[in-house]
Amino acid sequence: MSLAPNDTITAIPGIRVGHATDARAATGCTVVLCEAGAVAGVDVRGSAPGTRETDAIRPGRLVREAHGILLTGGSAFGLDAAGGVMRYLEERGVGYAVGSARVPIVPAAVIFDLGVGDGATRPDATMGYAACQAAATGPVPVGRVGAGAGATVGKARGCVSSPGGVRSAVAFEGSGLIVGAVVVVNAVGNVLGPDGVVVAGARDTESGAFVDVTPHAAAAAAGANTTIGVVATNATLDPAEAARVAYMAHDGLARAIRPAHTLYDGDTLFALATGAVAADANLAGIIAADVVAAAIVRAVETAAV
Repeated sequence: MSLAPNDTITAIPGIRVGHATDARAATGCTVVLCEAGAVAGVDVRGSAPGTRETDAIRPGRLVREAHGILLTGGSAFGLDAAGGVMRYLEERGVGYAVGSARVPIVPAAVIFDLGVGDGATRPDATMGYAACQAAATGPVPVGRVGAGAGATVGKARGCVSSPGGVRSAVAFEGSGLIVGAVVVVNAVGNVLGPDGVVVAGARDTESGAFVDVTPHAAAAAAGANTTIGVVATNATLDPAEAARVAYMAHDGLARAIRPAHTLYDGDTLFALATGAVAADANLAGIIAADVVAAAIVRAVETAAV
């Protein structure tokens, strides 16, 4: 694999990403648009998810494609922002055709950030629409923006968490296959680099040293966490294969976050396949795990700057 100059998910033709951020309230939302439609899949591993339309895109359902994915702060309240994404797409004639109507398919997932900034301010339809207006094909803005504005990592009682955030990565395979990811990192666990060394997470209040979260995970605030993201590829996949790519992408999450997929995280990854090239779904899933891990590590490195 090799990295392109645009080392973010928007290097995949047909994918645009936009953020809307309320810096004062430390919240926001991020939208991944695929207005031409992309075969969609999802895999939910954490036990405290906040999601929308995940059942609609599971294999065996009527709907095969999504037109956008919303990643948002605000906990379950933030799902309101999906209405703004739907309005934006409907105005442009994008959606699943039902008679004379078109219904945009916009699955979504949330993080809990209500305890970081102004918990009374949450992403809404206006913010979701604004994120769509900001969506572009250039390199994805990263750090404490969009859905990552109020993200934190490393939740252990008596310790200080590190900033989380949003980051993207992409990889090109020699056959023409492209796989990218955008991830919002807001985990119970610490984030580990490729060498297994902690790069962000819970810190001791006195020494500032990183603390192993694992013995303290049972004390983490239920539902106050979650890592969410979107994996996209230009591969031609069916819904079952897209779901498998999302499933395999979680391997990257587990490599980069320890512990992951706890009772107190709502870890959710979506997959989108634009269908531009014939490719092996297994290879797409392997690469998806790599780019998810890379995006997670880059997210906390960027947020710390």
